[in-house]
Amino acid sequence: MKIIFFGTPLFAAHILDFLKTTDHEILAVVTRPDRPRGRSQKLLPSAVKALTCEKWPDLPLLQPEKVSTETAAEALRELGADLYVVVAYGEIIKTNILDIPPKGCINIHASLLPKYRGAAPMQRCLMDGETETGITIMEMVLKMDAGAMLDVEKVAIPHAMTFGELEEKLCDAAKVGLARALEKIETNTLVATPQDESKVTFASKISFEDRILDWSRSASDLHNQVRDLSPFPGTFCFALVKGEKKRLIIKKAVDLPDCSEDRGEPGKTLKYAQDQWVIQCGVGALSLLEVQLEGKKAMAIGDFIRGNPTPPTIAIA
Repeated sequence: MKIIFFGTPLFAAHILDFLKTTDHEILAVVTRPDRPRGRSQKLLPSAVKALTCEKWPDLPLLQPEKVSTETAAEALRELGADLYVVVAYGEIIKTNILDIPPKGCINIHASLLPKYRGAAPMQRCLMDGETETGITIMEMVLKMDAGAMLDVEKVAIPHAMTFGELEEKLCDAAKVGLARALEKIETNTLVATPQDESKVTFASKISFEDRILDWSRSASDLHNQVRDLSPFPGTFCFALVKGEKKRLIIKKAVDLPDCSEDRGEPGKTLKYAQDQWVIQCGVGALSLLEVQLEGKKAMAIGDFIRGNPTPPTIAIA
């Protein structure tokens, strides 16, 4: 089949790389415009654009500010694709685009729909302590993530799995599910299953507030919050280190839900020796495994303790 690929972040770039190894012909890539990033606010390309320019510089690359304009639609029509494959493109694609390809438009969504529709399905399922998620290949309709399901590939979530590890597993699952779906589309054997609207949940975009640790919450909740934002951007609290208040990013931690109760107020250090820094939570305790003081590099907890022999005082908001 002749395919146009729509995508923006690294997750989408991995799927594009996989698609280029198949027998399908990629006619063009559509990605979001370059955006200013970092402290310098330098214009930088999306991961999909960077990959395309590096590996296939002759592949047509479209970066419309809004893809659903008539100008963009006409450019897409002229390419004559059979199918559009969309992965985390970053813009709601309207009907005038969805109606162009004769075999329709399909989307790869990183959850087991109808759960976790929306912008941050991987992060929200980790934050909620889910033990299973997956990839859903679906038909695209105007309503967000509401199309009929074409293929599902499930992925288990171990207790200690981080966002980075889950993203890698889901990327592998997406390749498996997409290959099956494309084969069925090509052979006209695809079966579409409508979503159960009574089971819909939503995954809102991660906010700055989602990064802040509230030690009055349970250790299990904080453990899920930490792994949800690992390796980037990381959860944090404030701590007094050598008399100076600094942001302390928690890169890795493990919950101790059965830690003895009534050992102090939330945020109190229960143990600070050798390779353990254990902090009281509202219920249970959290054992920090890797931390990063603002302006410093990330450190395993044993190295941090050796460099800071006096335990920092956790500042409670």
